[in-house]
Amino acid sequence: MSKIIETSEKYERNGWPSIPRPDVKPPKGWSISLITAQERIRSHQLSPDGKKITFIRDGETLSDVYTLPSSGGWPERVSVDRGLVAYWDDEIPQWSPDNQWLAFCVGGHIHLAPAKGGLPQKISDFTESASSPRWMPDSRRIIISVTRHDADQFVMTDIDGNWPRQLTNNANGDHWDANPSPDGKTIAYVFRRFDDLNRTDICLLNIETGLTRTLYGMPKVRAWRPRWSPDGRWLAFTSEQGGWNNLWMMRPNDEGLHQLTSFGADIVQHSWSPDGKRLALVVNRGGAYELGLLEHESGRYEALKTGSVVHSNPYWSPDGAFITFEYETPTQTPEIYRMETSTKQVTQLTFSAIPALFANKLVMPESIRYRSFDGLEIPAFLYRPARPNGAAIVHPHGGPSAQYAFEFDILAQYFVAKGYTFIAPNYRGSTGYGVAFEHANYDDWGKGDTQDCIYAAKYLRSVPGVDPQRIASLGGSYGGYLTMCVLSRDPGYHFACGVAKYGDSNLISSWAQCNRHLRLYTEIFLGHPAKNRQVFIDGSPIGQFENIEKPVLVLHGLLDDVVPPEASEEIVHRLKKLDKTFEYKTYPGEPHGFLQRETLMDVYERIERFLDWYLMP
Repeated sequence: MSKIIETSEKYERNGWPSIPRPDVKPPKGWSISLITAQERIRSHQLSPDGKKITFIRDGETLSDVYTLPSSGGWPERVSVDRGLVAYWDDEIPQWSPDNQWLAFCVGGHIHLAPAKGGLPQKISDFTESASSPRWMPDSRRIIISVTRHDADQFVMTDIDGNWPRQLTNNANGDHWDANPSPDGKTIAYVFRRFDDLNRTDICLLNIETGLTRTLYGMPKVRAWRPRWSPDGRWLAFTSEQGGWNNLWMMRPNDEGLHQLTSFGADIVQHSWSPDGKRLALVVNRGGAYELGLLEHESGRYEALKTGSVVHSNPYWSPDGAFITFEYETPTQTPEIYRMETSTKQVTQLTFSAIPALFANKLVMPESIRYRSFDGLEIPAFLYRPARPNGAAIVHPHGGPSAQYAFEFDILAQYFVAKGYTFIAPNYRGSTGYGVAFEHANYDDWGKGDTQDCIYAAKYLRSVPGVDPQRIASLGGSYGGYLTMCVLSRDPGYHFACGVAKYGDSNLISSWAQCNRHLRLYTEIFLGHPAKNRQVFIDGSPIGQFENIEKPVLVLHGLLDDVVPPEASEEIVHRLKKLDKTFEYKTYPGEPHGFLQRETLMDVYERIERFLDWYLMP
């Protein structure tokens, strides 16, 4: 992203600043220092021999790679200088098929580390940046993704980082998620076409000839995650065909296409058993991600672990004796577990929870629904505090193509411990409720979804212990954008204040300044501004900032290339001109989403002070 507009670290305000209130204390047993000290375990993969797992541990300043025996034990550190990466935007370290190497990204390049120990070495210095390493069956060659002709392409290098062989050269779309066949002769991958951004195809590449062909593709239908059966006879993948992300299967010779699931719920992940008879599934049921097993011939499905939880990344041991997976709940940190497939016995493998934090009583949210302005039912998660203080927070998630789920949200827990009621609406456009609901905000950003958030505030009027005059909107990314929308597009003024983290308000200028992937992401929903300009204008709340009557806190990282920091500069410039009450803080070294503990402490303290002043009596 070119830096035509210079931005720098700053703190600005118009109106009295939110200094600490001496009469409002942190809840007993809680502190900002405590909640920012909690590390995150994530992104694991089981080694092909089943003896070790690799995973990423987000600490105060690093997102380093570790290994751990699959039977449990002390973790060993692999990388020592891998900078913090947002968990939702990172990749899983990849074991080589012979268990001897780990491939992962550091600073935008592919690095290899010997599993027995040794410093990671860069192997992609022949390009400006690289990502998504995928091993070939010989454990020597590696497929990686690079950008060429303004498109994501595949090249092949080796463990020595030799000059790559180009595998794809199609400038008409992006090539994603390379999966070599068991015999190493072909690669299944996802192709995102530029002439239909709502379509992704499953394609096959012949490595010897370089020829590609589309195995599965339909207009305005997305297909994802092609995965080979162990014998190479089948490809399982997910497709939106039918209105949900269902699991499908077909042979690589174009025969045998059939649908495996029709649960009325999204299949999030799938993993073949070693004998090729079953698949481990992660099924999203309204924000609860259950773990189950599907027999692909009979279609029989068995739910292994259900409830108000989130499972992810299931991997089979080579003998099928156990499955490793990640697990979290609103009251439990993400950890890695192992389940014996015969007895269903579960063993916890990682232990990151801080005892002082979990000595406190954490709250499970309720899954609720309310009707919006047009009668559409909006799903949401509602946290009720034990002792309400009268104040409440509406938290629109980012995306918009995302979902608030039964996940661990420590900031929500902190505010609930203070007595705040907390509601997280999955407004129209959210995933997990079918394709029609996900597409309900196409050509409609800032309108229907804004009303869904306003109606969340209206719903709070029916919740005991909530004062309708003391409700805030707090969101990041698209949630920050929706915060600016509800403050400027709500004639009923249901919000007493708003917090906008790394959000925007002018869709045209934000589109022009963000990175290529985010420009195309925006065009999925709104089209190109040259052809659909009025939709962009109608979706930009900056044109209604004169209607803002409540204070707003604006926070942004200066290394953000998703929603550029210039977006918040533009927000503040307009607020100044209109003499609105605001506070504004920027953070050098922070990308999209605040990652460093020092930053998080400052961000959380500012949010807490701001809300305490404008929501507490």
